[in-house]
Amino acid sequence: MSKEPITSPSAESLAEAARAAQGKGLPPVDKWNPEFCGDLDMRIARDGTWFYLGTPIGRHELVKLFSTILKREGEDYFLVTPVEKVGITVDDAPFVAVDFEPEGAGEAQSLIFETNVGDKVLAGPANPIRVVRDAETGEPSPYVLVRANLEALIDRKSFYRLVERGAHHEGWFGVWSDGAFFKVIPSDELP
Repeated sequence: MSKEPITSPSAESLAEAARAAQGKGLPPVDKWNPEFCGDLDMRIARDGTWFYLGTPIGRHELVKLFSTILKREGEDYFLVTPVEKVGITVDDAPFVAVDFEPEGAGEAQSLIFETNVGDKVLAGPANPIRVVRDAETGEPSPYVLVRANLEALIDRKSFYRLVERGAHHEGWFGVWSDGAFFKVIPSDELP
C-alpha cells in the first residue's frame, strides 16, 4: 500500500493537471477514464459564468483552462484529468456562443461560431445547430455542438442575426451552414 497521502480533488489540483496536459489542441479527455472522485462545488450558469464554492471565477484564463478538461457522459458533466474525475453542475449548456461569422449565402453559407471561452466551430453536419422551444411560451433555445457532446447556447443577439440569414426549406424556416439545413420553426408557425 502506498504511503502517499490521499487528497481530495480541488479546483487547484484540477487546474494544475489541466496545465500539465496542455499541448497542441485540446487534451484527449475522451480517452481519460479515471475513477470518479466525487462532486466538486463548481457550477456553470446558463449565461456561461463559472462558479466555484458559490463565487464567480473571475479569471477568464482559468475558466478557459477548466473548459479544456470538461467532459459529458449522458446528462452528467465532469472535469477530468488522467487521474481525477469530478462531477460539476451545468445549468443548461456548458458554453455560450457569443458571436458568429457568416461566409457565403443561401445553401452555400457557412456559419462559424465563437464561444465565451474562445472555441471556434463551423456549424454543419459534424456540429449541428438545434433549437428547442419551450412548451409553454414557445420561446426558442438555440444550440450548436462545439465538441464531443458539449454544446453552446447561442446568445440572443447572435440568434437574432442568425434568423436574419434564415430561409424556408421543405416546410421549415431555418438556416444553412456547411451544406446542411437546420430547422428553427415550421414555416406555417411564423407570424
